[in-house]
Amino acid sequence: MKMYEKGAYLVNGTTIVPMEDKAKLQSLGFTGEQAEKAWQGTISYQILKAHNISNNMENLQIKFDSLTSHDLTYVGIIQTAKASGLDKFPLPYILTNCHNTLCAVGGTINEDDHVFGLSAAKKYGGIYLPPHLGVIHQYMRECWAGCGRMILGSDSHTRYGALGTLAIGEGGGELVKQILSQTYDIAYPEIVGVFLTGKPGHGVGPHDVNIAIITAVFKNNFVKNRIMEFVGPGVTGMSTDFRNGVDVMTTETTCLSSVWQTDEDTKKYLTEHRRGQEYKELRPQTLTYYDRLIEVNLSEIKPMIALPFHPSNGYTIADLKANPKDILHEVEESVQKLISSEVKLDLLSKVENGKIKVDQGIIAGCAGGTFTNLMEAAHILQGASTGKDEFALSVYPSSQPVMMELLRQNAITTLLSAGATIRTAFCGPCFGAGDTPANGGLSVRHTTRNFPNREGSKPGKGQLAAVALMDARSIAATAAAGGVLTGADEIDYEYTCPEYHYDPKPYEERVYNGFNEAKTAEKLIYGPNIKDWPEMPALNKHMLLKVAAFITDDVTTTDELIPSGETASFRSNPMGLAEFTLSRRVPEYVGKAKAINQIAVANRTGKEPQELQAVLQKIKALADFATVKNTEIDLSSVVYATKPGDGSAREQAASCQRVLGGGANIAKEYATKRYRSNLINWGMIPFTLEQVPDFADDAYIFVPNIKTKIQEDEPTIEAYVIGDKVQKISLKVGALTAEEKDIISAGSLINYNRRDK
Repeated sequence: MKMYEKGAYLVNGTTIVPMEDKAKLQSLGFTGEQAEKAWQGTISYQILKAHNISNNMENLQIKFDSLTSHDLTYVGIIQTAKASGLDKFPLPYILTNCHNTLCAVGGTINEDDHVFGLSAAKKYGGIYLPPHLGVIHQYMRECWAGCGRMILGSDSHTRYGALGTLAIGEGGGELVKQILSQTYDIAYPEIVGVFLTGKPGHGVGPHDVNIAIITAVFKNNFVKNRIMEFVGPGVTGMSTDFRNGVDVMTTETTCLSSVWQTDEDTKKYLTEHRRGQEYKELRPQTLTYYDRLIEVNLSEIKPMIALPFHPSNGYTIADLKANPKDILHEVEESVQKLISSEVKLDLLSKVENGKIKVDQGIIAGCAGGTFTNLMEAAHILQGASTGKDEFALSVYPSSQPVMMELLRQNAITTLLSAGATIRTAFCGPCFGAGDTPANGGLSVRHTTRNFPNREGSKPGKGQLAAVALMDARSIAATAAAGGVLTGADEIDYEYTCPEYHYDPKPYEERVYNGFNEAKTAEKLIYGPNIKDWPEMPALNKHMLLKVAAFITDDVTTTDELIPSGETASFRSNPMGLAEFTLSRRVPEYVGKAKAINQIAVANRTGKEPQELQAVLQKIKALADFATVKNTEIDLSSVVYATKPGDGSAREQAASCQRVLGGGANIAKEYATKRYRSNLINWGMIPFTLEQVPDFADDAYIFVPNIKTKIQEDEPTIEAYVIGDKVQKISLKVGALTAEEKDIISAGSLINYNRRDK
């Protein structure tokens, strides 16, 4: 891979001209004026311009074509919109049920959410996909994505770029804004060209391409909060189904979104799915400028494995097999720093006679469970056996139409005959709610993530398992070897995937489509676990923060901020879910946050709690604040983390802090734009601190005149660490839109939207 960090021009979709080589542009006949406007030649620009209502391409106000959520997020979103004055859905809102599908935890509460979702679709005019029929992103590919469209989803892997759709995964607050006919406000993002050449080789699948790219760009932030645009002759060397498998994983690069040039195969895919009218050719213009560019020769990519605990921890399978002990030992050491627990990950025990033995294989979800992946996996397993030892293989087709075609093609019979088990369309293995391996187990998965706890173990309770990401082809090769790690390129086979025939009958019989037919007289059906949002205070004149969690890991994922898996059942209950906040990283956080909030509530009523007296005296001893009233200072808890928010779009990573009395985060930087947006939408200030923090757990930080400074765009906000000595520090917030300032001042998006009601 070759990186052009300073930008590059693409001429006729085939020739790369580095930014610094403008003389070459002139030799090709392009003028300086054409070069200046070449940034408007991207596919992304065309789509963003068509959806921007601000008439200002530097500061976008986007209206999306449709929205989508699954059953971990739609209850909270609808409850938030309802509290803000929801009447009916003004655009198609697709409610899918692919996360709490099994209804296996917490009694009735999972199915109660599903019943609520259907009642909301009826009342407000939504589209409802029942459990087991399809995972969210496969259904959106099959039925909603189209060339030149934009879709917003409350799941981080909302990516339909291979179908020419700019799709973005965000926290629920951004969907609420669209439901209330507001806009998605963002500065025009940089566009990163991904120039593909060559063709995937023998045994190489989409996950191999994913891991190679993610490994190259994640750690250096090369595409962070930017749009990846896939172009070049290599695009035609992959089927659209293959491209879908690459596209969905761009989320793990921390990019904002992704989109691909379209061609006849895109048209063929859409036509087969009864939506040929959604096709149009999307290509970069004759001269197109990319802010950055990555050149990828697909022919050079080999079967890959992403070792615990991140998709960017990639190696070729061949390199790992050639040097297993050194590589696995290095992973063990890095994991130990991350887990910060007495429980240890023992990967070296998986090496037997120089071979690596794995305990489990899974092919599932929006990344793994596609037709072409499972067809090729079945071909590799034809006549083979997964064996009678510990190794087991589970397969989750991504939708019922995919399942039906696999049955027609006899692939399901082949997989079953080899010893695999077949499940329904369910995202459980992707977020720790399905196929949890045994303690100490190593699972190889064609799913989206391998973060800590994503496999369902609980290190805090002495349990630790590990997930490595691999492509379906290499997982099948490993299964055929009885669990001995094997790359698909080691298997001698030839295969051409047959044509896919889409049958929408399962959707026609079961999907409720109420768009434009809102039945406003219908009642929402609430289960006992579904609770309203508690009251959240507005921003006060001055802010006093107490550090309730101090995390210095390089990256803190949303899975650590609020765990997935069994906690998912409580996402319809804000206070119930909040009990799990940071439970696997800072177990004492919830107790601390609650204690701080109790003091804050007392202070808000003018009681001047004894716990605050010494701190307030030191604040009033500062010359400029001698006359400050206690009730002008609002105490709240704060989380410090070096780089929080990697991974999921789940807004609960922020809202759980907020309902416990959180007022801010302080970070060196935020891992994703969406986590920062979640903080803002829940009324918390996303402070950054460039210097090494000169405070720790339980420190008090006084931020004077914060309400005024937020509104006035102060570039640097002076604050004071109140300890034995009072020390000044400099915080920053970064650019905020006028609406974001008002949301923070109001105390949350809910408060902002019901101000005048």
